[in-house]
Amino acid sequence: MADNAQKVLQYKETVKKQAEDLINNGFPRKIVELNDLLATPLFSTKNLEEVHQDLKVPIPSPIISNNHDSCETETKKRKLDEVTAGTPVLVLPTGIVPCNSHIRQMIKIVKPYIWHLVEDANLLKMWISFLIPKIEDGNNFGVSIQEDMLAEIRTVESEAAAFFDQISRYFITRGKIVTKVTKYPHVEDFRYVSLKLVMCEIRNHYSTLHDIIMKNLEKIKKPRTSNVDNLY
Repeated sequence: MADNAQKVLQYKETVKKQAEDLINNGFPRKIVELNDLLATPLFSTKNLEEVHQDLKVPIPSPIISNNHDSCETETKKRKLDEVTAGTPVLVLPTGIVPCNSHIRQMIKIVKPYIWHLVEDANLLKMWISFLIPKIEDGNNFGVSIQEDMLAEIRTVESEAAAFFDQISRYFITRGKIVTKVTKYPHVEDFRYVSLKLVMCEIRNHYSTLHDIIMKNLEKIKKPRTSNVDNLY
């Protein structure tokens, strides 16, 4: 039992050290890294045509219909030589519809940053939780700051986890549109804009968390002042 208690104390101390290193060194390094990444051509292009991916799906020629039904009323007659657009595509020359290479490359870069943000938020959440003192009457202003920080970190953690769902929805939506290729001759990959916003949000989350924690670091680490301190 004593050995387990000692291991728990060691775990708590490790979390505190890792969290403080993350705040002082990890966050600034990550913010600079994300700023540099957003300035690269992969994320900074403003021409969406550069992001477009040819599906390599043939567009069949339109079917010319010459049907004329003399039994129908004049208002319901179909015009001669009416052009009916869209016919089924039964075979794809390339065998598969390729993924958008630009979007796929962005996703490959974005996903690890999302995961790191979720892990970092979880570490900060545990750190602050361990710093919360026992419940007492009065002198709880510092504790309220800790609770506000926890709420902010939980929000960041939830939003970061939701970014994974956005990436999954992109592939699902794109697949549904590709199956209707007879109606849509190409898929416009405007998902590029969303992925860039995700990277901006990750950078912003790191920046705001670093800023708000550094501004309140003293109260977070020492939420209550002793009576002796108040005398001087």
